[in-house]
Amino acid sequence: MDPRLVVRAQAGDREAFASLAAGSLGRLNGVARLILRDRDAADDAVQDALVAAWRSLRALREPDRFDAWLSRLLVRACYDHARRGTRRRAVEAQVTPIDEPSAADAQSTVVIRDQLERVLGRLSTEQRAAVVLVYYLDLSLPDAAASLGIPVGTLKSRLHRALGALHAIVDADERAAVRKESPA
Repeated sequence: MDPRLVVRAQAGDREAFASLAAGSLGRLNGVARLILRDRDAADDAVQDALVAAWRSLRALREPDRFDAWLSRLLVRACYDHARRGTRRRAVEAQVTPIDEPSAADAQSTVVIRDQLERVLGRLSTEQRAAVVLVYYLDLSLPDAAASLGIPVGTLKSRLHRALGALHAIVDADERAAVRKESPA
């Protein structure tokens, strides 16, 4: 991200903002889909975040912090959609092989993605957002906390609870699979 583009966008240059938005779109969509687990809601949240960014871009004091600021706007939009969202959530696993994997590799990838979707779906929106920012976007704890608008200690607490819940869910799934496989 080029801070000069941010400065031009702050001055009202729509093409500069379009360039910034285009450069961030893939990351924003990925984050929103992981947090909301619904493609349509994620697309709406990204659009809301970009509209909010355009409207309040002049208030951004540090142009080099544009990405973190935009992430914070996106997380807020995701929270808003999660609160309003009463739609049934559809889970979709997409596997795009890079090198022709064997059938067993492809099957295990689908199983792992399905398990990840199920366990993430059992977390609260706040816990999912914390996990996505720290482990998917690889943000530092202070940056992730700033994006969520919470203290670092609160972020650590959410991560601790989320990881504990994830471990418990995976363990329970594994015990259920062992019971299913063993003869009665």
